[in-house]
Amino acid sequence: MVNAHSRRIVRIQRLAVGFLLVAGIVNYLDRSALSIANVLIREELGLSTTQMGLLLSVFSIAYAIGQIPSGALLDRLGVRVVLGVGMFLWSIAQTLSGFTHTVRGLLLCRFFLGVSEAPLVLGGVKVVNDWFNFRHRGLPTALVAVSQAVSSTFAPMILTAIMLAFGWRIMFAIMGVLGIMVAVGWLLIYRDRSAVELTASEQQYLDENRTGGDVGMRPTRADWIGLFRQRTTWGMVFGFMGIVYMVWLFMTWLPGYLETTHHLSIARTGGIAAIPFACGALGQLLGGAMIDALIKRGVGPIDSRKWLICAGLVVAALLTAPAAFATNLWVAVALISGAVGAINLAGACAWALVNAATPSRLVASLGAIQNCGGFLGGSLAPWVTGWVVNRTGSFFWALLVSSAACVLSALSYACLVRKPIHEHKDGATIVSEPAA
Repeated sequence: MVNAHSRRIVRIQRLAVGFLLVAGIVNYLDRSALSIANVLIREELGLSTTQMGLLLSVFSIAYAIGQIPSGALLDRLGVRVVLGVGMFLWSIAQTLSGFTHTVRGLLLCRFFLGVSEAPLVLGGVKVVNDWFNFRHRGLPTALVAVSQAVSSTFAPMILTAIMLAFGWRIMFAIMGVLGIMVAVGWLLIYRDRSAVELTASEQQYLDENRTGGDVGMRPTRADWIGLFRQRTTWGMVFGFMGIVYMVWLFMTWLPGYLETTHHLSIARTGGIAAIPFACGALGQLLGGAMIDALIKRGVGPIDSRKWLICAGLVVAALLTAPAAFATNLWVAVALISGAVGAINLAGACAWALVNAATPSRLVASLGAIQNCGGFLGGSLAPWVTGWVVNRTGSFFWALLVSSAACVLSALSYACLVRKPIHEHKDGATIVSEPAA
């Protein structure tokens, strides 16, 4: 085993993960703003729940569209520039959202926001792959991913307070300005691995158990075609759909669910909605820690992630289904909290699986394919939920649909994801080899 942790590597690791955590928190606050202002925007613009569902869904569609080009750009140009520019552009879109007065304007801003945010998670996975030994990637991957749950935990309280004090338009503008500040800091401070001259011991530590290719190599067209030919790739894509579907169901509609089904005020909703998302943060951290623990016990890189994903999906499904029948507020909150914790555990492990499933130079590319497919399916959650609520007047069937989606996703991971993706020694053809 290689243990060459230089002080410089540790400093780079902490700085990179810390910055990605802050960027992720701002990112998910931006995403959550529309759902927090759901009721006020509907009242001001005269929207139905179906129309609001479309507004919430357009972000996910744009986010999915942005995945493939973002993955290619990250593998070719590096994380520093691509993610820094993405942060700046999504912050501009967020700011402009506060100044629009039409549904069309909001749709355009949300679409631009989605495309610009596409590099964030992919960039985080690539940073972890570049700067961490394979034995220690579980927890940092979870720390990068936990920004979603941390942000979602505090978003209802923070954004609700800003909205009640200044209005929903100023809330959007404040978040946009904060994002611009983070983008400038990232561009000034972070450096890609290819721009840092490493010692031999540092390279040995970082490159232990690389599955193929050099960190600095650029993926070719043949590499991309090879990824799409793999059963593992499609298992990750279809499996991730169920994870994203449930995450986006609760992220976009939980405040509306609490206000509509349990008749809570906007002010009270902010505090109670934070409880499930706090459980989501714990679930992500637990998932990362469990992966590293399993690796230390000799479990293979694929199995250490795959079966945790399946377990998280099944538990989330088993808790969401009875939540559809719950009439008591605190019973519903308890069930949903457990489901959000489980689905976030699965999500953190799914991103850790990307690092274990493919050569280093294709990490962002595989992550882009997974996220694109996942969000194309997951983007249906806000719209489908809005349509169901509009037709039935309740969230009953919306919750059951999400539960079923998780079960199907667990089957996809269990049946299709069996082997990591490697390459021949000549680097020309992507093939599957037995899992370690």
